[in-house]
Amino acid sequence: MTIKEKQQELIDEFSFLDDWEQKYEYIIDLGKTLEGLPEEKKIDSNLIKGCQSQVWIDADFRDGKLFFSADSDGILPKGIVSLLVSVYSGHSTQEILDSDFKFIEEIGLQEFLSPSRANGLMAMTKQIKFYAVAFQIKK
Repeated sequence: MTIKEKQQELIDEFSFLDDWEQKYEYIIDLGKTLEGLPEEKKIDSNLIKGCQSQVWIDADFRDGKLFFSADSDGILPKGIVSLLVSVYSGHSTQEILDSDFKFIEEIGLQEFLSPSRANGLMAMTKQIKFYAVAFQIKK
């Protein structure tokens, strides 16, 4: 499944939710499915700066694709980072760099977040792009 297809799938799923309470619960449920990170990966270099909660994103490059793993000490940020991991993990660096984050606007996530959480979301998306650039240069 392409990144665009994964994004569209999320847009479709969110369109069935009537209000923000349901969307909030759905995001939290997504976070519960996230495997998380082992303690040795919860290091400063994986910590996302600018998040209200602690959020870590790690990346592994295998077979020409980036695989993300993440964790957070907050239930909402864990759900948000789970969304991003599900969309971008398993794709080439070029696919990630060519993609956009418009689906976040389309599901209305930014409208729902406080300014500090919106800044954290932006920091998470930047980190995913940063990993793509770093691994593309590395290969």
